[in-house]
Amino acid sequence: MPRRYWGILIIYIAAQLLPGVILGFIYQPELPPQDVGVLWTIVSLALATVWIFTLLRKDMAELNHRSGLSTGEIVKWSIIGVFLAYGTQIVANLINIYVLGIDQGSQNTQEIIQIIEANIWFILLPIIFAPILEEIIFRKIIFGEIYKRTNFIIAGLLSALIFAALHMDFTFILTYTAMGFAFAYLYVKTKRIIVPIIAHMAMNAFVVIIQLSVDVEDLERQLEDMENALMIFFGG
Repeated sequence: MPRRYWGILIIYIAAQLLPGVILGFIYQPELPPQDVGVLWTIVSLALATVWIFTLLRKDMAELNHRSGLSTGEIVKWSIIGVFLAYGTQIVANLINIYVLGIDQGSQNTQEIIQIIEANIWFILLPIIFAPILEEIIFRKIIFGEIYKRTNFIIAGLLSALIFAALHMDFTFILTYTAMGFAFAYLYVKTKRIIVPIIAHMAMNAFVVIIQLSVDVEDLERQLEDMENALMIFFGG
């Protein structure tokens, strides 16, 4: 693996750890701890993104010298990618519900939504920084390096499992693994990391907007009322 890729991995890990270090050693009484955490999370990930793109200049220059997708094809595959990723997520969640008996929502997603509700700036994490950094790390570097030595199935499975595990939401590991496969397919199909990045951004934005717009408790009450009505109607 090229040395610049090792550097990117180190930068990514450091960016994840920096906010915790700041909270542990820098006291800022004028701000709530959560706001300090959000601030430094955004700062560290923004700096990491700029630094990583700087290290990837050689890759981007090589790509520009090779024939690739036109802008129209990139847009087309990005749109296809949104539907592919979301469809994959739906299928995985149906398996979770009807085969594995998992009926609760993702804890990782709920925690992110709660932080966004407390500090709207945190919305930059799931919609911008996470898709960019995760696709570079898990698809371009980890999947790409394994794919050079194996086949799509092995590379896709290993990189998707790592991607799923690092979300620390093991109940929904099937969902994250399936999404990792979808993004890896987009990367292989188009040979442009920008395509899975755009698809990832769009899907995360859709999920965040839906979560912020829906009153979960009210939705649960409506579903319960509907279930009771059906029970009465069918004589249950």
